[in-house]
Amino acid sequence: MKKTILLSHGGGGEEMNKLINDTIFRAFDNEILRECNDSAILPNFGGELAFTTDSYVVTPIFFSGGDIGKIAVCGTINDLCMVGAKPLFISVGFIIEEGLEFAEFERILASIADTAKQCGVKIVCGDTKVVPHGKCDKIFINTSGIGQILAPNIKAKNIKIGDKILLSGDVGRHGAVILAARDELSLESELKSDCKPLNGVVGELLASGVKVRAMRDATRGGLSAVLNEFAEISGNEILVFEEKIALSDEVVGVCELLGFEPYELANEGTFVAVVANGDEEKALEVLRKFDKNAQIIGEVTGTAKSQNRVIIQNVYGSGRFLELPKGELLPRIC
Repeated sequence: MKKTILLSHGGGGEEMNKLINDTIFRAFDNEILRECNDSAILPNFGGELAFTTDSYVVTPIFFSGGDIGKIAVCGTINDLCMVGAKPLFISVGFIIEEGLEFAEFERILASIADTAKQCGVKIVCGDTKVVPHGKCDKIFINTSGIGQILAPNIKAKNIKIGDKILLSGDVGRHGAVILAARDELSLESELKSDCKPLNGVVGELLASGVKVRAMRDATRGGLSAVLNEFAEISGNEILVFEEKIALSDEVVGVCELLGFEPYELANEGTFVAVVANGDEEKALEVLRKFDKNAQIIGEVTGTAKSQNRVIIQNVYGSGRFLELPKGELLPRIC
C-alpha cells in the first residue's frame, strides 16, 4: 500500500513532528534549520538586502522539464536576481492535500533541495499545513527569499531612449508545456519547460561591467507583459523585431492549434534585460554562453507623441502594437 499524507501530519503532534524532522529536515538539512527556532537567525552581510515572496499552484505538479518544487525555488531565486541580488536564503511553506503520496512529496522535496544546492542557497525556515481531501489540489507551495544586493539601482524607471533590449532565450516554452500536459488536452510533445535558475547568467552579466538598466523574468504574461511594464514605468516607446525573437516549432504549433499568442505565454527561465547603448554586444556574448537562442531583440525609442507603448515589427517592416495581455490566459502555470 502506498504511504500517503494524512490529516494527522498537519495536527501538531507526533505524526507532524516525524514528517518535519524525518522527511522535510532531512531534505533541507543545514546548521540554521537545525536550530529549530520559530524564526531563522541569519548572519549579517551588510549593505542592502532584497526580499521577495511568491506562491506556486502549478498543475500538473510534475511536468516535462520540472515540477512544482523546482519552479518554486527557481522563481524565488530569479526574482532576486532580477534586481541585482545574490540569492542567499529561502523559506518554504507547504499546503498539502490529504492523500498526497509520500513518494510524490519526497520527490518534490528532493527537487527543491537539489535546485537550492545547485545555486548555493539555503532553505532556512518554513511551515507545513495539511488540509482535507478536496480542499487543495495535491500541494501548494509558498516561498520567500532573501538576497544580497550586488548591483544597486537596477530598476525599470532607469530605462533611457537608445537603450538596447536583450532576451536570454526562446519564449513560450513553459506555458506551452503546461498546456500540453493538462489532462483535458494531453498533447504529445517532446518540448521541455525552460524552468531553471538564472543566478549564473545574471551573476556573469553583472560582473562583465555591462551597464544593466533593468531586468525582468518573463513569467506570467510572458514577453508582452514585461515589455509593456518597461514602457509604462519608463514612459518610453519600445520597438522590437519579430524575427529576432526565438520560438521553437513546438511552441508555434501549440499556439496555432489553441489560438494563443506565443509572446504572452509564460517562461520560467528566460529574462529580458535592458542595457545601455553600446553595451549590447558584450551583454549578448555573456548571454550566449548560457543559451544560444539569446538575442538583441529591440531598442527603446520614443518621442513626445509616442510613449508608453510597445511596437513589434515584422520582417517586412510592418509594425503592430504588442499589447498587455488581457483576460484569463492560462491559470495554474506556476
